[in-house]
Parts: sequence; structure tokens; C-alpha cells
Amino acid sequence: MTDARLTPPNRAIWAHEPADQRVDRAPSATMSVDDFFPAGITTAQVVLAILSFVVGWVASHFARTGVLKLALRTPGITDSVAHLAARITQYMLLLVGIGIGLAFLGANIQPLLAMTAIATVVLVLVLRGVADNFAAGVLIQSRQSLRLGEEICVDGPDGPVRGVVVELTGRSVILSSSDGLTVHVPNAGLLSAVLINDSRHGSRRSMIQVRIARTSAHDLSDVITLLTETTASVEGVHSREHVSVLVQSVSPNRWMLAVRFWHHPLHRSSVASAAVIRLSAALESADLDAVITSDPGGPPLVAADPL
Repeated sequence: MTDARLTPPNRAIWAHEPADQRVDRAPSATMSVDDFFPAGITTAQVVLAILSFVVGWVASHFARTGVLKLALRTPGITDSVAHLAARITQYMLLLVGIGIGLAFLGANIQPLLAMTAIATVVLVLVLRGVADNFAAGVLIQSRQSLRLGEEICVDGPDGPVRGVVVELTGRSVILSSSDGLTVHVPNAGLLSAVLINDSRHGSRRSMIQVRIARTSAHDLSDVITLLTETTASVEGVHSREHVSVLVQSVSPNRWMLAVRFWHHPLHRSSVASAAVIRLSAALESADLDAVITSDPGGPPLVAADPL
């Protein structure tokens, strides 16, 4: 008689089954990795999905570091904009890695792709102006069309706007005008509009118009020499570019002359004012009646000559 304690659990069932219908129900000694996952998912798919997650995470980390370093080295990009661009790049690559991993596992990622596309379109529409200004700022810095401390002139809503560049940001160029105004010029508008840089060559030319009453005691050449030497002696007038005097009009009653000189780009007002004062004193000492202005092209300051 067989001891029940030594009888396998299924031995009692086998005893009541016909010999031709007995099935071996003993558990398998080995199990594969496929037994731990739902039907239809293979081990290769799981391995590829895990690799996709890991590669996406590593790539997003290195991409974030690279974008951050590149943005911080680019002039005109603030720290906040640089960190924002790096974070967006990291999240995008991480989502790509997760999406590819889910695709390997057989998941339906079409709703996820649709939601991502909709979110991207909405983000582009909302941040369109910011993105345009950011891209324009990068182009402006790469072309070096302006630098900090330079004086530029751009088109404004009420006419030309002139000021010194005090800051370059990812959105705009900040100018400080001579009358104390702070002007924010959008990068996109600055890139597409007319830009005049007065400081690139390190000097700028100004002109003073002089109207002198003619006298028989003075010759025109002597007057030109007097104007040239007097203007050259003014502090702030460059000596490497010679002072020139142009004759604009000669009539029986007066001479109209234009004195041109070079100076520092940011010192136009002070140098022109000093030149007007010095020329006025010199002409008065020479007994010449004259009208001097540093803004040529305006209405006449003396009575018109009779026809």
C-alpha cells in the first residue's frame, strides 16, 4: 500500500482517470520572461522600450546642457530665456523617448500625438511674437549690426528715434535717448526696419550753417580761412579729419557757408554748441555780421535778398 504522504498531489486524480486520458499536470521547471507580460508583447519589445526611455532621458539631459551653454554664450540672450529654451528642449526630447518606447510596447500613441500637435500649434500661436523677436535678436547679434554703447537711429511711430544702446534682450533693444527717454525697440521690427548706426566708425560729421553779411573790407577766402581755423580749435573737433567749408550761396548782400567737422558720435550736441559759440565770437571780433545755426535746412534767419 502506498503511503499517502509520499503520494504526489495529482496522484489521486490520476487514479480515477483512464490511462489514455491522463495528462501530466506537473508544473514546468523553467519559466520565460514572456510569462511576466501580457500576451502579444515580446521580450525584445520590452528591451527596446526600456532603451528608448533611457536614450531619451540621456539625450534630453545632454541637449539641455548644450542649449544652455550655447544660449548663455550668445550676446543679448538673458539667463531666463536661456534656461527656458534649455528646459523646453529637454522636455521635448524626453517626450519623444517616451513616445517611441510606448510605440514599441504596442500602445496607441495617436491620441498622444494629436494632443501634442494641438498643444504645439497653440504654443506657437501664443508665443509667435516672442519667438519672432527671439530669432531676430539672434540674427542681430550674429550680424553685429549694433553693439552696447553705440548710438543708432531707427524709425519710430512719430518719426526717427535716436538713442544709445544700453541693453540687448531676447525681446527688444533698449535705447537711452539724449532727452532722457528709454525706448524699447522690438528685435523683429529692428531687423526689418531701416537702422542707422552713428557710432560704428568711431566718429561722426556735423555741419554748421553760417550766413554772413558781405562787406568790402573782407574777402571770401579770408572768411573761409577764419571759419576753418576757428572750428579746428574747438575742443572735441577731430584733427585727423580736416575741417571743410562749403560755399552754398553768394549774393550781393550775403555769403551762405556750411562748416563741416568731425567729432565723437556721442558728443554731437556739446561740440556743435561750442563751435557755434567760438565762431560767433570770432566773426564778431572780425566786425562781420553773421547768423550761425547748427541745424541747417530751416527757414532763413535773416531777411531774404530782393530780387
